Amino acid sequence: MSAIHNRFKAALAQSGAPRIGLFMGLCDPYCAELLAGTGFDWLLIDAEHGPNDIRTVLGQLQALQGYPVDAVTRVVNHDPALIKQMLDIGAQTLLVPMVDTAQQAQAIVRATRYPPQGIRGVGSALARAARWNGIPGYLQQANDEICLIVQAESSAALAALDDIAAVDGVDAVFIGPSDLAASMGHIGQPDHPEVRAAVLDAIARVARAGKAVGVFATKLDAARAFAQAGARFVAVGTDTLLLRQSALGLVQAFHEGAGQATGAGY
Repeated sequence: MSAIHNRFKAALAQSGAPRIGLFMGLCDPYCAELLAGTGFDWLLIDAEHGPNDIRTVLGQLQALQGYPVDAVTRVVNHDPALIKQMLDIGAQTLLVPMVDTAQQAQAIVRATRYPPQGIRGVGSALARAARWNGIPGYLQQANDEICLIVQAESSAALAALDDIAAVDGVDAVFIGPSDLAASMGHIGQPDHPEVRAAVLDAIARVARAGKAVGVFATKLDAARAFAQAGARFVAVGTDTLLLRQSALGLVQAFHEGAGQATGAGY
């Protein structure tokens, strides 16, 4: 096995139960490490909507290392320079948002690959990904171990979905129901029947293209339906909502006199 073997990429290529994940927006290595041992298959470090930067992403990647959970990093945009930095600090699986065309997908693929396949700059002596030139053959192996997930989350993306999924170097397509709902005129309604139908159709189309497909669904019935339809990886929540909802529930339980369990305590 390669010293930089990408477990998540390998898992997407296999059959079996869908891989369940959680989005992390608390931007803290301590929280990331806490979640790393809870049983999720993958955890996403969100630098698009969460207030993450290069250093906070680095800290969380370090915190997750050594745990039986795969790290996915969502970048804020398509900037090749930022993608290069994320790869150099050790992110191997990237989720890139707002991909509406095959041309955009092709450009992102090139940003994640060293020449001649791409335009990623070579700086392995400074890169944690290469363990500062401590991994023999890193430069020769790195391209094959990158897992690129492009996010389709608009009506335009769905119109171009077959072409996007066909792009060589795109390992998976992730469907974002919330932005898709807004694009379809149903903002704030990711569970609208028209949106649900569009997501199910997208799952089928990406699967027919031979690529893995993922989706975000905070309601478990929707998550199960998407998995049954062929989604290979499903995000079932966010750390921020889990914390807020648990806190709200605890306060409410106290005021209502309910005997809510809070764990073993001190």
